[in-house]
Amino acid sequence: MSAEPMGATDRKVGRTPGPRTGSSKRLARIDAAVGLSFAAPAVIGVLVLGLVPFGYVIWYSLHDWSPLIGEFNWIGLDNFTRLIADDTVWSSFLTTFKYAALLMVLNITLAMGLAVLLNQKLRGTTTFRAFFFSPVIVSAVAWVLVWNYLVAANGGINGALATIGIQGPNWLRDPTWALVTVVVIQVFKGVGMNMILFLAALQNVPAELREAARIDGASPARIFRSVTLPLISPTILLVVMITTIGAMDVFVPIQILTQGGPGRSTTVISYLLYRTAFEQQDFGYASAIGVVLFVVVLVLAALQWSSRKRWVHDEV
Repeated sequence: MSAEPMGATDRKVGRTPGPRTGSSKRLARIDAAVGLSFAAPAVIGVLVLGLVPFGYVIWYSLHDWSPLIGEFNWIGLDNFTRLIADDTVWSSFLTTFKYAALLMVLNITLAMGLAVLLNQKLRGTTTFRAFFFSPVIVSAVAWVLVWNYLVAANGGINGALATIGIQGPNWLRDPTWALVTVVVIQVFKGVGMNMILFLAALQNVPAELREAARIDGASPARIFRSVTLPLISPTILLVVMITTIGAMDVFVPIQILTQGGPGRSTTVISYLLYRTAFEQQDFGYASAIGVVLFVVVLVLAALQWSSRKRWVHDEV
């Protein structure tokens, strides 16, 4: 019998002859090069704008650096030793944690409620989605400046309260209300983003699962708790992580609205870092604060990520 030509068997069974090994490797190299060319700008950006500056921050944190007097002296871990004994730093971290916890509770709860409401088949939902999302794309400075007028002692909110016989407090100068006021302003600024994320997750929940639970006699609250929440838990994890990271480095509203006051009631750690570096010109100590802040945020993110197997759907 004569040998069949190469590829004849493939044609008999309806298969296309596979590419030769050399061509396959060449195509793989081309694909890899194209992929790297697309990833290169992002990688270079992370290196140039992220890792390299952070490396400099670590280096500066080991020095006593004061540009005003021209000093740049190696002091090792002295800045970190000083930081551990600094009550102002720990007070600022405590204020930051209070801010982050309150922001997360209000933001995530409100975002979830709005997403559930806007997921209903009601008239005008598109308009309301745009209304709640629009603050996300507004400049942070412009947003805070508008609210600075509204929450002033004689501003719009107290004026509205006065018309119904209520004397409002001085929102930004009262230690009881200052931090809460900043949190509320930031909640309204960022709730639209989390609302859209939750809304997208809710719309991907299979309707037949909710219908099956309803036929089995489950109440709407039970369906939401036992069917909907587990299926959108990956999105909840995402929202919790990005909200936490964003809350830990809040700066713009503190700088514009309160400058850390009254007293130290709104002095968060990022604002203390700014004052230490650019008002006191103590860049070495400010760098040490920045390193500790980075480690704290990294640990919080790692703890949240490691907890996903306990409550996130389909995580094993």
